[in-house]
Amino acid sequence: ITEALANGNKADLQAAKRLAKRLFNLDGFRKSDVARHLSKNNEFSRMVAEEYLSYFNFSGLTIDQALRAFLREFALMGETQERERVLAHFSRRYLQCNPNAIPSEDSVHTLTCALMLLNTDLHGHNIGKKMSILQFIGNLEGLNDGKDFPKELLKALYNSIRNEKLQWTIDEEELRKSFSELADLRTDSTSHTMKRIGSGLGVAQNPDALIYKNGFLVRKVHADSDGKKTPRGKRGWKTFYVMLKGLVLYLQKGEYRPEKQLSEEDLKNAVSIHHSLAMRAADYSKRPNVFYLRTADWRVFLFQAPNAEQMQSWITRINAVSAMFSAPPFPAAIGSQKKFSRPLLPGSNTKLSQEEQVKSHETRFRAISSELNELTAVIPDKKAKVRDLEEHKQREEYLEFEKTRYGTYAMLLRAKIRSGEEDLSLFESRLFDDGGLQRAHSSPTLVPEPQPNHNAFGGNWTNAGLFTRDMINWKEYSRLLDIIYDAACTYKKKYPKSLL
Repeated sequence: ITEALANGNKADLQAAKRLAKRLFNLDGFRKSDVARHLSKNNEFSRMVAEEYLSYFNFSGLTIDQALRAFLREFALMGETQERERVLAHFSRRYLQCNPNAIPSEDSVHTLTCALMLLNTDLHGHNIGKKMSILQFIGNLEGLNDGKDFPKELLKALYNSIRNEKLQWTIDEEELRKSFSELADLRTDSTSHTMKRIGSGLGVAQNPDALIYKNGFLVRKVHADSDGKKTPRGKRGWKTFYVMLKGLVLYLQKGEYRPEKQLSEEDLKNAVSIHHSLAMRAADYSKRPNVFYLRTADWRVFLFQAPNAEQMQSWITRINAVSAMFSAPPFPAAIGSQKKFSRPLLPGSNTKLSQEEQVKSHETRFRAISSELNELTAVIPDKKAKVRDLEEHKQREEYLEFEKTRYGTYAMLLRAKIRSGEEDLSLFESRLFDDGGLQRAHSSPTLVPEPQPNHNAFGGNWTNAGLFTRDMINWKEYSRLLDIIYDAACTYKKKYPKSLL
């Protein structure tokens, strides 16, 4: 067994069977060890996974019942691609036990991932409206081998998850390494409490969260969730005392007092910044020093700062905190997606170290860049259906934005790690001292000339295939950040009708 594991390529069926039995019985292994042996990308690991899953009998169970049974025994943890492999093994076993329930392994895997995401959306501590049954059905349109899943099946699955969240076994010692959207948020009497307050909106309050920035800003609601333009009567500019605490922007009316408790209205106005992106509103001329904030659910806010320096400080601080704490996304379902829909993004904090976090951002940047290149390489036929052209446009706009977002995250977090500064104020000061961020809000250069010694970046971040881990000096970092913020301006110019 040891030799086969070390080599990772020897297809030894008997060794795989022996190891699978020991893993299932936890004979010399912890629960957290099981996922590591089942999720490797080699033939032996796939054999072990197949043998391990053979101990589960899913015959006669609905897919949600089977998933619940599996997760009660199996600690689902590890990196995104590793968990995806495990769920693929589960899907294959479910189809073996129920060959007539769902047409294909691809369809089973699609439903499995959809249920995991639905569980996070309905029961996670995130801000925003919960997914409706119509949205759940719409997101799965055309994903059953090109056809629709039966509506009655999807309704039953939705109600099952809504009425009872998925529970799974957890290895407490390894919990911190698990991605947060799959972690059952548990607290005890000595730790912080989480509560949800507000009219239809939930805010996860953590009294122990650090305050990263505060000050007065003037806010305008520009677009509601999914980018739908906010009705005129609700767009007005309002002044708030804003506090960036953890992954939440708290907006308080009136004079700020440190001893003042957050009111119900304060919590209703709060904005979660997980997976968000702040960028200078270069195209907005009605007021000075304005920046955009697009959230994970594609709401858009405009904020006006007192001066240009504060504007850039808020942009940098929001993006840095988002980069530090936004949990990696859950893997998308395999198979071609007929109808475009943005994936759900976890609202809780990442469990990764900062080095693991920046690697995750870099991986996402590369993957999205590759996907965008493949999409733009194929020019849609002008005779194609209007719906198909719109789908192509939506995909391209989404990928362009995500590329900008993950590029920003990776650059900022890599710069912070190299600086050795834990205090964001000191980190920001070093960037400002080099003048890079100040240049970004004065006169953007959309395609700067390449400079020497820029390592893998060349001089244009959009063409970067890899993010180097070599030391880069601070002037280079600040210039690369200029390029990122300029890329955001390019995005706005390319999609002028976008609400961002």
